[in-house]
Amino acid sequence: MDGGGEDAAKVIHVKFVTKLDSPFQAPSSSVVIPSNVTRLGLSSIVNSLLTLEKHEAFDFLIDGELIRMSLEQFLLAKGISAERTLEIEYIRAVAPRKEEKPSLHDDWVSAVDGSSPRFILTGCYDGLGRIWSSAESCTHILEGHTGAISSIAFVNSEGAENVTVATGAKDRTLRLFKVDTAESGDPTTRVGAYKVLRGHKASVASVAAQKYGSKICSGSWDCTINLWDTDEATSELSVAGKRRKGNNQAEETHLEGEADTSFVGHTQCVSSVVWPEHDVIYSCSWDHSVRRWDVSTGKESLNLFCGKALNTIDVGGEGSALVAAGGSDPILRVWDPRKPGTSAPVFQFASHASWISACKWHKSSWFHLVSASYDGKIMLWDLRTAWPLSVIDTHKDKVLCTDWWKGDSVVSGGADSNLRISSGISIP
Repeated sequence: MDGGGEDAAKVIHVKFVTKLDSPFQAPSSSVVIPSNVTRLGLSSIVNSLLTLEKHEAFDFLIDGELIRMSLEQFLLAKGISAERTLEIEYIRAVAPRKEEKPSLHDDWVSAVDGSSPRFILTGCYDGLGRIWSSAESCTHILEGHTGAISSIAFVNSEGAENVTVATGAKDRTLRLFKVDTAESGDPTTRVGAYKVLRGHKASVASVAAQKYGSKICSGSWDCTINLWDTDEATSELSVAGKRRKGNNQAEETHLEGEADTSFVGHTQCVSSVVWPEHDVIYSCSWDHSVRRWDVSTGKESLNLFCGKALNTIDVGGEGSALVAAGGSDPILRVWDPRKPGTSAPVFQFASHASWISACKWHKSSWFHLVSASYDGKIMLWDLRTAWPLSVIDTHKDKVLCTDWWKGDSVVSGGADSNLRISSGISIP
């Protein structure tokens, strides 16, 4: 007796295709599958066709859109006929396949930079910056701040053994460090700043480096964006540093620098800045706005009103032109400034349960970005679906910062005082 009802009789002819190399290429012939199969069911079918020794998770696309419901529901929602043989593309699922051991700090991990494939930078509420070569392997400590570090960034990290790092902190200053990465041993090498940048009248919230240049910019709680030169030659004054290595050792010296210029326009904290092009800076603020600035003139060229206080901004995606931002609600918003006459986001992702603290585009993908939230979760997104591809919940408290590392890993820090590395993420 047939107890499955009408749904059990519905089947669909499909052909699985992929751009993946062997051993992930399924036979090209069509197969018959149940219409109510979900993504996990499709993944099981492809695994059986591939006869892999180890189960591999896959995602699936029809006409370039990811399937995040039953196949039957998807076809109905998109108005696609099930009478013909469907072509379904499969890709490796975008999800971490390994969690590295956590790297414990002495306080909250408030900032992280994974833009160098060789190192990870972290900034901490203990006032120290740290350079990591891998999980649990801290090679350098950057010292000198008298307040919590809120932002940290590589100024240059390409090829050379010497790298320059910029930090911004609640002590109202930015500090620049030159680090010889060949000089690292046990114990960890401690490095003092070669230049201290003063001029903000309140805490520094964010630091970003100019692409292919020697300048950095900073956003502050004083509502301004300052531009600074990192060259030693531009400093007018050399002063004795306040940090002593020991009671009987001479004080070290450092240079001091003032801002080249300030951009004024925001009316509340400038919480995040990015410098994606040589002459263009983007900023977001607690005044609910996203702004784009012309570096040469200091004038705004874009002002998007969001309606929420914003904590984080990044620019990437198609043409490196899409603007992602998050803040005082659970929604990650994406704008396309190339579309004239509209300030409405082109994408909104609403799976977080609390404020969004950080977001970052993947550098080699038009579609993928990562977000972090006070809900303790990190989410991986693809613009082709409204649901997160993967949720990383290894932190035990608020997640304060996140970034991509080496193209296949996500690094993050939080109020549990840990740096976490989630690796083995396959980005097609």
